Amino acid sequence: QVQLVESGGGLVQPGGSLRLSCAASGSVDVMGWYRQAPGKQRDLVAIIIPDGRTNYLDSVKGRFTISRDNAKNTVDLQMNSLKPEDTAVYYCYALKLATPYWGQGTQVTVSS
Repeated sequence: QVQLVESGGGLVQPGGSLRLSCAASGSVDVMGWYRQAPGKQRDLVAIIIPDGRTNYLDSVKGRFTISRDNAKNTVDLQMNSLKPEDTAVYYCYALKLATPYWGQGTQVTVSS
């Protein structure tokens, strides 16, 4: 069993930045972030595998950066140039031995 604890999030004006962090209770394989806006499905935002390769949702490419520290079992999401459409609950995600794990979610609101 893997526990994921998220931090970060909050309210920011359009064009601003936020950083989300997530710590896993043990080693995992894939780590990433999903988001879910009200009335919409949960979408993959960014994902990173142990060797550092990444994949991003098209709408966040060039604005968001995912990184991980394998020694600390952490994953961060640096979000720049935030837009109102980035408003959602962001969930940390991890995959270990084909079993998915989720964080509790953290709210990100982009509004003036």
